[in-house]
Amino acid sequence: MTQQTPQRWLQTVYRNLPNIVSILGVLPLSLLLLDDGFAYLPALIVYNNFMDDLDGILARELRLSSDFGARLDNVADGVSHIFIAMVVGAHYGGVVLVFSAVAATAILIRVGQRLNPSVVYGSGTPTNELMRHLLLLVLLQETFEMDMTVFFVLAYLLNAASMLVPFAMPHLVRAKTKTVVTILLLNVALAAAWLIPSTTPFIAALIFGTYLYSFAAGGVLWLRDGRPAGV
Repeated sequence: MTQQTPQRWLQTVYRNLPNIVSILGVLPLSLLLLDDGFAYLPALIVYNNFMDDLDGILARELRLSSDFGARLDNVADGVSHIFIAMVVGAHYGGVVLVFSAVAATAILIRVGQRLNPSVVYGSGTPTNELMRHLLLLVLLQETFEMDMTVFFVLAYLLNAASMLVPFAMPHLVRAKTKTVVTILLLNVALAAAWLIPSTTPFIAALIFGTYLYSFAAGGVLWLRDGRPAGV
């Protein structure tokens, strides 16, 4: 028994690796509750984005996908992304806080719509697209000491809409990163935007540009054809 128990425990851990990663992606966000917690926000968004991608990679590559894991990943994303959106809103206050609540509501609706993993959804933007936008806006504001209030409001408002639109947005940078290597490269780019300020405007232009193009192109095709656009 003493020899079998550790083996069974290790097997249980292995089978639940994606679920463990999903949970570990959320727990460190509690640092944002500290008095100086906002200083950790860029690092935590990069970390959360990496862990969110990693759980999917593990589930797919190790063939550990499950309905429970899909639901857990969905709920973990909802909790972490609503929390981050509201923390940013509370930090800047005023109209930014108001629209952060709008985006948080959209995240909640999207998460609720995806609690059944057997239903295939191919529309709208993932909630972590907003997280990438918030990261880049925070970095731009801190680096260039610009008032980004209008851009925060637009990011919240546009993402609240694009999370719930009935058409796909296949031209997003994240939508093009299908392999493990390209997913890792995207996370390296986000880390570079955080650690190397000179790269931030270029990475921001790529992320925001492809988002706006994908939103507009998907919407035009959907209105023209009367059916979901994209793949």
